Amino acid sequence: MSIRILLGEHCTLMRQGLRSLLERQDGLEVVAEAANGREAVRAARELRPDIALICITMPELNGIEATRQIKTHAPNTKVIALSVHSDGEMVTEMLKAGASGYVLATCDVEELLHAMRTVLAGQTYLSPEVAGFVTEALLDRDGGRRGPNGPGLSPREREVLQLVAEGKNTKQIARQLSRSPKTVEMHRRHLMQKLDLYSISELTKYAIRKGLTSLDA
Repeated sequence: MSIRILLGEHCTLMRQGLRSLLERQDGLEVVAEAANGREAVRAARELRPDIALICITMPELNGIEATRQIKTHAPNTKVIALSVHSDGEMVTEMLKAGASGYVLATCDVEELLHAMRTVLAGQTYLSPEVAGFVTEALLDRDGGRRGPNGPGLSPREREVLQLVAEGKNTKQIARQLSRSPKTVEMHRRHLMQKLDLYSISELTKYAIRKGLTSLDA
């Protein structure tokens, strides 16, 4: 039987190139592509792929939050993060979200195939370049306050933070999250208080710095 793969990557050229590389391999089938995190969650829920390759800096819902939701709706799907970020905090956040693997976007196809075989065998795979950083992050004594979650942000606050950073206004965020504008404003006030940031530009810089979004997402 073929290994069924979901590709979650916002860059069309990279996504198509990755699909072409994978489909040249025997026993691999790309069953869906997703250009943003919400599409990836929806495809995982509907198709239940064996593996989801997820870019961290996807629009609308970043890879960390998408991974959390994928593991909720499709717990048997193994998530492998694809990222240009090699810092330990980013890696540990993905692992805490439920990812089974983390590979850098600069890896070759042989490493990616090895990562997929490893996670399907029930093990965790980390690119050699990031493994040491993970150890350092796990030994960090600051309680994780520097990580992408920030100081105790809720999942909904993290979603609002990303959408604010992507330039969405309150009505657009409310519509996308199926919440009232008043509720969105409440979440924004809470995350501003927790982060001690009180302008849209500060929130945007924070989200980009923590890898929750990117300038080209």
